[in-house]
Amino acid sequence: MTNTSVKVSQLSWSPNDSFVLDDIHFELKTGKVLGVIGPNGSGKSSILRCLYGYIKDCSGSIRLFDKPLKEYSSLELATKIAVVQQDTPSNIHLTVEQLVELGLTPYQSLLSLKQPDKALILDAISTVGLSDKVGQQFHTLSGGEKQRALIARALVQQPELLILDEPTNHLDIRYQIQLLSIIKELSISVVITIHDLNLASAFCDQLLLLNTGKVVAYDKPTKVLTQENISTVFGVDCQITADPELAKPHIKYCYQLQPQRKNKEQA
Repeated sequence: MTNTSVKVSQLSWSPNDSFVLDDIHFELKTGKVLGVIGPNGSGKSSILRCLYGYIKDCSGSIRLFDKPLKEYSSLELATKIAVVQQDTPSNIHLTVEQLVELGLTPYQSLLSLKQPDKALILDAISTVGLSDKVGQQFHTLSGGEKQRALIARALVQQPELLILDEPTNHLDIRYQIQLLSIIKELSISVVITIHDLNLASAFCDQLLLLNTGKVVAYDKPTKVLTQENISTVFGVDCQITADPELAKPHIKYCYQLQPQRKNKEQA
């Protein structure tokens, strides 16, 4: 197996002649977690959509497991990649167990479901803390519970690459930490977009910082999460210390805008 799961170079996407992504480059080593960070509208979700082939008119090079993305069939991609999107669907009329079963679709017919697969399904549901919701209709779950069920479906798929778009958005802090801990312990390659920079620092091996569709920084968290980068990209001041347990950056934000920023907003 190749040591590189994802390699992206010169990736650009310009629908309507306006660049959403411009000359993006990064690579992900097998078994590592890459966090894609940046303000709203910076191109984070667009990168993920390019990676799993939803956006097809992008330019540049995307290689998955040392093979061009365009050479994969839909079925091949389904056995390699699992995707959890940011928006949770609301019109699915399946139980939690039935939804999670769909993760096995690339491998076998659901009509021939065997007991070992059943155990795999229940284990994934337990992993995300939904064992008490196995028989409940998906559309009756809370937003956070729906997100966890979709992640369980992705785990059942047993992918080599897991792509998650803001998976912690609807979760309380306990499940944010639990979910990211689970993802970290999977020992598979992960690309995740995430808003919380401290969670990104704690759980990601590398970070890709974007702004207006361009790469501002790509490196380990200690190199990317600097006061200068955060001030430039997010427009806020902060203090950065080393987390005593993780030896990774911990950000303390300054909640009062600088005078010049107030004046600009009032102008």
